[in-house]
Amino acid sequence: MDGKKQRNALTAAENSVRALASSNTTKAASAAAKAAELDQLGIYAELPGAVGAGIAEIEAGDRVSNVTWDEISAVVGPGPLQGLVGEARRD
Repeated sequence: MDGKKQRNALTAAENSVRALASSNTTKAASAAAKAAELDQLGIYAELPGAVGAGIAEIEAGDRVSNVTWDEISAVVGPGPLQGLVGEARRD
């Protein structure tokens, strides 16, 4: 396993969550896809779909729902992104 590649996957996942929280749908989608692509452990494999649900809500004129934030939280699992998802949910 390439530790640098996995760290880059984490960074991309972080960028995706931040972008979604700020309604930057293009960046959220591309960063989620990059996270899934770089991820060697399968941690972020479902992130593009979960972020896609949030993007759909934003594009419909809504905020990202708590249900979607719950899904994103479940997808990233326990670890460093939990706090970031919690912060994003409150923004």
